[in-house]
Amino acid sequence: MKPNLAPVTFATFLATALLAPAAETVQVYILAGQSNMEGKVQRKLLDHQAVDAKTKDLFAHLRKDDGWVVRDDVFIKFLNEHGGLTVGYGSGDRTGVELEFGTVLGEKLDEPVLLIKTAWGGHSLYKLFRSPSAGLPEALLAADLERAVKRVENNNKKKNRNDPLPTVDDIKGDYGKSYRNMLAEVAAVRDGYEAMFPALKGKKLEIAGFVWFQGWNDQYNGAETEYESNLKHFIKDVRKDLGVPDLPFVIGVMGQNMSKEPKGPMKVIQDAQLAMETLPEFRGNVKAVRTDVLVDKAAEELYPKWKENREQWEKTGSDHPYHYLGSAIWHLRMGRAFAEAMLELQR
Repeated sequence: MKPNLAPVTFATFLATALLAPAAETVQVYILAGQSNMEGKVQRKLLDHQAVDAKTKDLFAHLRKDDGWVVRDDVFIKFLNEHGGLTVGYGSGDRTGVELEFGTVLGEKLDEPVLLIKTAWGGHSLYKLFRSPSAGLPEALLAADLERAVKRVENNNKKKNRNDPLPTVDDIKGDYGKSYRNMLAEVAAVRDGYEAMFPALKGKKLEIAGFVWFQGWNDQYNGAETEYESNLKHFIKDVRKDLGVPDLPFVIGVMGQNMSKEPKGPMKVIQDAQLAMETLPEFRGNVKAVRTDVLVDKAAEELYPKWKENREQWEKTGSDHPYHYLGSAIWHLRMGRAFAEAMLELQR
């Protein structure tokens, strides 16, 4: 099939599929966000905890014959990588919430499962993931333009260059770029899934759910104040552009506060995320899942002195708090919670 990266609307695609002979469906879930949806659990931590007597039982369902299971009923596409679900579909060879999320769905559903992960580190909802109906924020555009002009001016002065200064149109082009790329990723899978996943040839794709795990980069420059509005627009636009009006939507609520009470912009974003499931239009089809209550307390307690206890730390965590400590246990808990919330919405 030839790739078609035009803006995605699944309404026509699904309508055409309805005219075709009945075929087994593939349950498709889109996982979107920034670096924490990419996945930051290092492989060496997973490999250690999978055999350590204190933790191996947590990972036993993901293992077979002393190795990691590669599922033949759950498939994943993440940027340039695709195949049966297993470890390593995160940043580099790291792993994220997709591992347990897909495993739970694979065990619970009769149909094959396909995960499409569209995540890029450092991308905010107010800018790069901004959806069409949110419009363009004039105040933020002006501030972005001012910062961009200063960067070019400083670079010109430092390197004796004469690069043209950016314009407001240059700045506008970045707004919504990741949202559009997300849809393009879905379109690429829609048009090429039979080649990517031969086991799915002849089966029909059915968009079954969406998971949003993001928030860190909206804590700055006042972006948190419009997060609630932007997320509301985002959910509506995703459903419109995918052609699924009541698409089950799970939100992974920011949890980098760990066991501490959230405050400042993080609290504002958490409240905005939690508010989505209470809105009348989203009641029963949107679920917000707290992630701070799932914290790996062993990693949390050790982290402040990880440099002095590097050997112990590398058997407990693998990153910093903004990446959920790179904790394999925490990521497994979150992936399972997201899957259980999704199944609840589907029921």
